[in-house]
Formats: sequence, structure tokens, C-alpha cells
Amino acid sequence: MTPQTRTAALLGGVAALMLSLSFAAVPFYAWFCQVTGFGGTTGVAETASTEVLDRQIKILFDASKDPALAWEFKPQQTHMTLRIGENALAFYEAYNPTDRVIAGQASYNVAPDQAGGYFIKVECFCFTEQVLQPGERVVMPVSFYIDPDIMTNPEASQIAEITLSYTFFEIPLPDAQAALEADGQPAVN
Repeated sequence: MTPQTRTAALLGGVAALMLSLSFAAVPFYAWFCQVTGFGGTTGVAETASTEVLDRQIKILFDASKDPALAWEFKPQQTHMTLRIGENALAFYEAYNPTDRVIAGQASYNVAPDQAGGYFIKVECFCFTEQVLQPGERVVMPVSFYIDPDIMTNPEASQIAEITLSYTFFEIPLPDAQAALEADGQPAVN
């Protein structure tokens, strides 16, 4: 093998490695954010908190949507105050004022970023896609708590307010939903 062939093979291998690492970066970053709360990514738990502290914290609720999405979307409450570790339930409302079925998916984050890993969701409408029929209005719950471990973090323990923000984006209709719509049958959520 000539030095030029060896160099070309080495460079081709490096390029292939870099390409494969670029595809692995997205799921790795998502996993990193979920585990650490980096960038305001919330935690997820299967059960509610069992420890409730006396310290209270104010939660603010925010809603926005991609301008291309024809829905109306808003929180049903602007804020609530709860004790750290207390299980809470908040509601958001979505309305489809159009004459067509629209599917949407919510992305979310928490501010300040240091609170992300301590904001724990038990159940959330953002875990699944939402499909709204023409003229349909839905109320969607989010069940959450603030992990008492927030008090062990010197920076996060001083937080007095946390904002939970959702942004809805239109997504393609799920296959089953699209098939029902194509057959002229009423669609189901």
C-alpha cells in the first residue's frame, strides 16, 4: 500500500467516524439533558413524591405555539404556589378552530436552567402527540413535583420561582388517524 493510499484510507475512516458520531450526538445530547436537567430539561418519574418540605416555591405557566400551527393554546392557570415535594396538577387548553384534523406535539423546558433536573413530571400531555378534530377543545393535564433534592444544590436551593414553558408544533397526522380521515370516517383521539 502506497503512502497516498494509506493516507486516503485513513482520511476516509476519519470522515466515516465523524459522520457516525454526528448521528449519535442527538440522542446522546437528549439523554444528557434528561439526566442532568441541562438546558431546562425536566426529569420524569413513574410515581409521585413521598417527601414534602415546608419550603414553598412559585410555579409560573407559559404557553406558545409555532406560528404555522392554527391552534389556540394557553395555560388554564398562570401560576401556583406549592411546597417542595408536593404533588401538583396543572392544566393547559388547546383549541382547533379550523375545519381540518390537526396533530400537534409539545416541546417543553423549565427556567431557570438549574431547576430543570428538579422539576419532575409524573404525567404530561407532552409525552404523546395530540390530535384535535375540527372545532375541538381539550384540557390537558400535567402532573409534577419539585424534587426535594433541590435543597442540596447550593445554586438551585435559592430559586423562588420556576417557569414551565410549552411550545406546540404541528406534526403529520398519525397513520391510523390519516387512514380514518381518508375513508371519510369520523376520527378518534
